[in-house]
Amino acid sequence: MTMKRYSVILVLLILAACNDNGKGGNGGGIDTSFVKTIPLIQYNIIAEYPHDTGAYTQGLEFYKGKLYEGTGDYTNSSLRITDYKTGKVEKKHMMGTDSIFGEGITILKNKIYQLTWESHLVYVYDANKIDKPVKTFNWPYAGWGITNNGTDLIISDGTAKLYFVNPDDFRLKSTVGVTENGDPVGYLNELEYVDGFVFANKYQSDVIYKIDPSSGFVVAKMDLTGFANKFFADKIVPDRTDVLNGIAYDSATKKFLVTGKRWPKMFELKF
Repeated sequence: MTMKRYSVILVLLILAACNDNGKGGNGGGIDTSFVKTIPLIQYNIIAEYPHDTGAYTQGLEFYKGKLYEGTGDYTNSSLRITDYKTGKVEKKHMMGTDSIFGEGITILKNKIYQLTWESHLVYVYDANKIDKPVKTFNWPYAGWGITNNGTDLIISDGTAKLYFVNPDDFRLKSTVGVTENGDPVGYLNELEYVDGFVFANKYQSDVIYKIDPSSGFVVAKMDLTGFANKFFADKIVPDRTDVLNGIAYDSATKKFLVTGKRWPKMFELKF
């Protein structure tokens, strides 16, 4: 085939595509049939519980019937154990400094792993004794959210990536990019592993994503828009009451809790 003939055929193919007359599904010749509508998770609020408005919530975790919470805000950063029904803080370890900002937490094999934001440190505690770390790891990325699948730690750093990490030596095992219909989903923050999926709060939004950890695909999402104004508008403190952040799931009781930074309430959802 000569180059001239090849060029003519190529031009004809392009013209045919441009004059598809909508057969691709949108009338403009561009096939968008591959775009899938991400289903919304329907839920009911079945209970409300008090929450400490001094807690700038970064991580929330059920473990053996207790609720563990990691909080941020530099010198006010803490690790605490709370009675979720009353909101009473039973134990609290203040771990923040002028340079240490606490982030997400997860508990695996009786060890609490607590990230820090920009200091590249990960603190490890005995779940029964949170007054001081038993070990410290270095982490080369920013610390945002963390959860686990029973074997690996799963960490976010504010980008669209999830990192799978060996809990014994903090060696990076693999990375997956999170996408919604092919588009990266950034600002992944507080994480929770629920029945084989990673639930991730998107920072500064009222959306929680349900992610297939093997592919990184968003398979569903939960829209909690307007929770603050709907359920505690009279308790919102300007420049203090902050965004949705905090997901906890108890696999034994199937309780699913959500809260926010310095929110006065936690909500138990059923879906």
